[in-house]
Amino acid sequence: MYPEEIVIPMKEELTENGFTELLTPGDVENALAGEGTTLVMINSVCGCSAGTARPGVLLAVANGSKRPDKLTTSFAGFDIDAVKKVREHLLPYPPSSPAIALFKDGKLVHFIERHNIEGRSAQMIAQNLMSAFDQYCN
Repeated sequence: MYPEEIVIPMKEELTENGFTELLTPGDVENALAGEGTTLVMINSVCGCSAGTARPGVLLAVANGSKRPDKLTTSFAGFDIDAVKKVREHLLPYPPSSPAIALFKDGKLVHFIERHNIEGRSAQMIAQNLMSAFDQYCN
């Protein structure tokens, strides 16, 4: 598990921009229950999370013509049980962090794995997400 003093600033980059933390398996189940769209950002300490994943998600949310009903995040290597529960909803995809998932009515409809984040710019990730928002969000 990562030290809290390292993780907190990385969490705050999202929570200060309207993301709700998923800290427990119950939080995950509640976030994905019911109708509507839910974005889940599996946050990470890695460079691609700081350099492109978090900035890309924030660009998409701020600039998209549509956006998910719920913005959520959980931190790999820190929010252990919550991330494990999110990953159950991501099957058959293997564990990936960072990762960005869009759910509609509790079903996974769009997923960006780490290998789709590495080597791509924040703008490319944002464009990918905004296209998914246009397709799945109201």
